Amino acid sequence: MSTDVTERPPSPPGLWRRYLDFPLIWKMAIALAAGAAAGLAISAAGGPAWTLPVLSTLGEIFLRLLQMLVFPLIITTLIAGVVSISPQRLGRIGLKVFAFYLVTSALAITIGLSVALAISPGSGLNMPEDDAAEAAEVPALSETLLNIVPANPFQALVEGNVLGIMFAAIAFGLALTFMVNSGEHRVREMGIFLRRGVDGAVELVFKVVKGVLEYAPIGVFALIAVVLAETGVEAVGPLLQLTGAVYGSIVAMILVYAVLLLLFRAGVARFFAAAKEPMLTAFVTRSSSGTLPVSTRAAEKMGVKEGVYGFTLPLGATVNMDGTAIYVGAATVFVANVAGVELTLAQIATVVLTGVLASIGTAGVPGAGLVMLTMAVTSVGLPMAPVALVAGIDAILDMARTMCNITGDLTGTRIIAGTEEGMFSEPDGSDPGTPADAGPEPDDGTDEPGAEESPSGARHVT
Repeated sequence: MSTDVTERPPSPPGLWRRYLDFPLIWKMAIALAAGAAAGLAISAAGGPAWTLPVLSTLGEIFLRLLQMLVFPLIITTLIAGVVSISPQRLGRIGLKVFAFYLVTSALAITIGLSVALAISPGSGLNMPEDDAAEAAEVPALSETLLNIVPANPFQALVEGNVLGIMFAAIAFGLALTFMVNSGEHRVREMGIFLRRGVDGAVELVFKVVKGVLEYAPIGVFALIAVVLAETGVEAVGPLLQLTGAVYGSIVAMILVYAVLLLLFRAGVARFFAAAKEPMLTAFVTRSSSGTLPVSTRAAEKMGVKEGVYGFTLPLGATVNMDGTAIYVGAATVFVANVAGVELTLAQIATVVLTGVLASIGTAGVPGAGLVMLTMAVTSVGLPMAPVALVAGIDAILDMARTMCNITGDLTGTRIIAGTEEGMFSEPDGSDPGTPADAGPEPDDGTDEPGAEESPSGARHVT
């Protein structure tokens, strides 16, 4: 009787639910194609007078939403990322990990800048005059270095001092780490309480990011339509140049990883045989964090012990963003060229610093690189309008840069394991089925380093 009453066919999902369930990458691709078609049609045949103002407003909302996220994302994710590492883990392995990630991130953004400066994507393309704002005056290099240490963090927020905010967030994160791991009970309890507040703030910001990304297809459609309506087909070539610069730089960075593996006598062929699955997964999902379980299994197949990969891979999903750094370097050159600004040495150094430090706070979720680009563009005083063009092809660039991020994580993990006694065993010297027999252990290994030390560890796996 009750079965007849309760069992009903499920109601079909509504239009909004179907929109939310549709993959973001396809929404962005459709928005890009539709916006380009609409813009070219308006440019060729003309359109109603109200079309461009409406589209411009929708696109400007998207740009403002991105700018709104910059500082909340920097502050919350940087503090949470730093506090997730206990002082006990900041030992020999921790120092090696941080050194590797920071050096490769700096190298990656340098490669991206160099290739983009050589190709010069965006040159000759001018944004409409009413959208192209004057670039802010950039201080000297010495002043930029001084501004990294803000005298007043709140003033740095008001002035948009990105590097200063990053420095303050790292400082407070380190202080909170020592509070959480303090031997004094009262201090430790207060630290745990504050850490929970930081984790809650991160989740809150991520919810807002998710909402902004749901609006992103509308913003991308509007921005691309407006730009192409006012510039015509002139923008297609520069966008292809930018895509080539990013993909070419990523190929160069993967070759760098191969050279590093050779220098540390790690088998390159064996490495890429194990890494191909997480690389492909990262390319499709565009999420470093979502690829963590696959990366863990790959590390086991390489012979890396849990004591290394359980720490380096979750950490790398947060702080190691080589592909994103390449993207930021190349896209910043593109924005400068479109804006008609020649980057100075001080500006280039600022972009490198911003890219390396921002990689610590960039969340391993799809679309976060666009926010990181906004940080870099803001830090060197470039106008935001050209970012609209980059946003249109962000999904295409995101696939390659996420694959590069994952490859860098695994490279660092394999190299560091080989330098630590007892942390690496040749797969040929043991039962090849051993890693597979571990079954669900990769999840336990991934969660173990942060399970008790940082409840925020779970937020990285999406």
